[in-house]
Amino acid sequence: MSELIFAGLGLSGVDGMTVKALNALRECDVIFAEFYTSTLIGTSIGDLEKALGKKVKILHRAQVEEDDVIIETAKTERVGFVTAGDTMSATTHVDLLIQAAEEGIPTKVLHGVSIFSACPTSLGLQPYKFGRTVTLPFIENGYQPCSPYDHLLANKKEGLHSMVLLDIRADEMRYMTAHQAIEWLLEGEKKWNGGLVTDETLICVASRIGSKEEKVIAGYPKDLLRTDLGEPLHTLVIPGTLHFMEAYALVHLAGAPESIIEEED
Repeated sequence: MSELIFAGLGLSGVDGMTVKALNALRECDVIFAEFYTSTLIGTSIGDLEKALGKKVKILHRAQVEEDDVIIETAKTERVGFVTAGDTMSATTHVDLLIQAAEEGIPTKVLHGVSIFSACPTSLGLQPYKFGRTVTLPFIENGYQPCSPYDHLLANKKEGLHSMVLLDIRADEMRYMTAHQAIEWLLEGEKKWNGGLVTDETLICVASRIGSKEEKVIAGYPKDLLRTDLGEPLHTLVIPGTLHFMEAYALVHLAGAPESIIEEED
């Protein structure tokens, strides 16, 4: 049977996927997975295979983006393609969905919990007050692109919250930490001096959201650099204009300085 099923596994553990996704994947003939756009916290491939009762073939970036193994296999078999989070959060996966439609392959999308919703709600921030999401890349050979800084500054000028995703190099087992990200922002401020980050800029760190080790901390840059922020995966949020309820949430849920409540009163 020809079919391509896209399934998001959620943020952590094999029990993070929906029951609908679990049942659909158990009926697949072949299951592919990629974990270079994000990774499933606290879970091994063995754990996933045991839960599904199927072997899972891990694909590297080039195999997903350049090869046609997924589409060709789905022409004759029921194929599951799984990722951490929500499977349609990456443009590469949307491209696969389009390719399948062009080939006349039936498709099904089974959504999973995503960092795009889980991070704001873990901090008590209102999701509709977020601006453009930005990814910070590792600084390579001294090169630091200014576009992430510019986008974050544009959000700040509009009073919008900014979610900051951190670079993942799964093949190298490199995951940017919150400390590295804060240092990235401080270095960018030295270079471009736009007023994005000062000593009094509140930054939120969400660590391993959706897992048993979940931790959320809000504070000022220098304080955060001296704080144990937990193990990756990390996500940053730079709050914009806070509603008084959001300010209270950051104080009581993430340990933000109580002075931010006074600022919003």
